[in-house]
Amino acid sequence: MFIYGIYDMTMDIQRVLIPTIIIRSGMQVRDVFTECGKLHVHALPFYDENNLLAGKITLKNIMKFSCLPEHMIELAHLLGNQMSCVENAEEKASEVICNPIEPYVRPLGDTISEKEPLIKALAIMERNETSYIFVVDDKGDYVGQITIQGIAKVMSEMDSLCAP
Repeated sequence: MFIYGIYDMTMDIQRVLIPTIIIRSGMQVRDVFTECGKLHVHALPFYDENNLLAGKITLKNIMKFSCLPEHMIELAHLLGNQMSCVENAEEKASEVICNPIEPYVRPLGDTISEKEPLIKALAIMERNETSYIFVVDDKGDYVGQITIQGIAKVMSEMDSLCAP
């Protein structure tokens, strides 16, 4: 049923599009955490000083570079359940959320036009081994994003496709 819905376009990009804020210079990590938490997305677009879509900010990247010492990543399989290596965790968290966003900007990656079929968005996500893709209009301006979770949510609401 899933493939049928995507191929016959009963599910188009607009139906699963998640509009989000755009991150710009001068914003803080707190802004990313707030928006991603509210909308259940993993990344947000970044616009540069020329007001152009120039990159992305991902929760994974922020956490990796702000919260995890490199040795913990390398030795993750050896870590026990009694960890006390991070002194004053609340203070560290306060520092992280107040950090400027600029050091966390990553290359943009693929985007997809809002006029493209949903199956193409899924194919690009699979090729890039990601669970989201940014959607742009004809001028290349960000309009929102599609996530695997969003597609699954819309599919779960397609009651008429299931036989009793």
